[in-house]
Amino acid sequence: MAGSALSAEVPQDVKDFITKDFAGTDFRFDGAIILPDNTMYLLVYPSKIVDVDAIKEKNVYPVGQVMKNKPDMIILNNGYTLLKVININGKKTVLNVANPPDELQSGLLSQDILLPKGFVIPTSLKGIIGDLDVDITDDTGLRIDNLKFTVAKRTTPVPELESKSFYIAPGVNRNIQVVGSNSKIAAYALEQDAVINDIKGWDGKFLLVTYFDSHIMNVISLMDEKIIKEVPFDEIPEQIVIDKENKLAYISSGSSSSIYVFDLEKMTKKRQLKINGKCDKLILTDDGKKIFYVDRNKNDIWSIELDNKYKLTNFGTFPNISDIAYVNGKIYVISRTRARMAIVDYASKELIKEIYTCEKPVKLYVHADDLYILGASENIVEIIDTKSDLITDKLYLDTESFATNITPIENTELIMVTNAKAGMYSVIDTIEKDIVKTSPLEVPVRAIVVTDRVKTIK
Repeated sequence: MAGSALSAEVPQDVKDFITKDFAGTDFRFDGAIILPDNTMYLLVYPSKIVDVDAIKEKNVYPVGQVMKNKPDMIILNNGYTLLKVININGKKTVLNVANPPDELQSGLLSQDILLPKGFVIPTSLKGIIGDLDVDITDDTGLRIDNLKFTVAKRTTPVPELESKSFYIAPGVNRNIQVVGSNSKIAAYALEQDAVINDIKGWDGKFLLVTYFDSHIMNVISLMDEKIIKEVPFDEIPEQIVIDKENKLAYISSGSSSSIYVFDLEKMTKKRQLKINGKCDKLILTDDGKKIFYVDRNKNDIWSIELDNKYKLTNFGTFPNISDIAYVNGKIYVISRTRARMAIVDYASKELIKEIYTCEKPVKLYVHADDLYILGASENIVEIIDTKSDLITDKLYLDTESFATNITPIENTELIMVTNAKAGMYSVIDTIEKDIVKTSPLEVPVRAIVVTDRVKTIK
């Protein structure tokens, strides 16, 4: 018998562009591109090929990446587009772009390509399918609405960090490490009597510090860096959240099923709130009217309405909760092991929807209508628009470490992403939605306070 088969040939100049960073790449007969680590790219053929002297990246998502970083999408200057196959909890897909660039929207996949089993294509890209038999869906688990190719990049040092001091609790010893903002090495340490659990700053003048094995919360004056008050508790105090507007702190004690209200002007306990369960993952809403916490025994979520006689409300049980947040009348709950987020309506207590997130989401941070999700496994930050509940941005933290926490830098629009196992931090501008600094540290960070440098009294 004799027969013929047609297949799409990957252009040689595109092959050369890829093998420059990834020698040994498999350019399969059907047009699929498999990197040596089995990362798969689909090549979208342009409606019109541009004649160029040398192949290079024209536009890339995420912004600032190049081929060697294996980004989600690369539009080449000759019109071809490379789309990375993304695996979201077993669902194989590609970047879901609400308004695809012209090169992508008018392009076409190889018509004989063998797509991965279970592959789905976003509705916004259905035009590139042609006659391929593939499922189309609106919800791929990741959607980018405001695809950005060019932003005003800022370089280090970041002006807002000038003349700042970092007070770092490493979580592995009894010291508070004091580091200048333009240094990676601690200038000195403040020795404590126990390993630090939580540390928060107040008014740029004081530190409130709790410990893993102590019934005392210490108040440290930054003017002389000495303990000026020891506040005793019946049981071990744990997490601290600060209400700047009302000059109050809320301090949890899981072992006594209590949350203490602490007067920051008088530096005294004001009242003890008895709660249900053992408090964990304590948060205060931006308006200072509600507290949320997780009962670490049952994984129940509770709210306390501070302006309604401390009314307690149970919102049900969720598996493996790593953090919670509240914004626009909705509760956001992430599960570290399931890489999913539940969105619950506060008024009705009904589940609105569930969405896929990055792998191992560990921390949430609210800024205006945006919700930042820190993914420890892939070392990325996803940003959700809480009005539409769609993922709009994804920032890659080039730290090669297991990021664990997000801390706002007071009186700025910056947040700091830190790591409890390795000395490294990144600074994100929440207006530009861009990483503006990545820097090493000598110590890991369990908790950090960033303050203006205080002239100490010696």
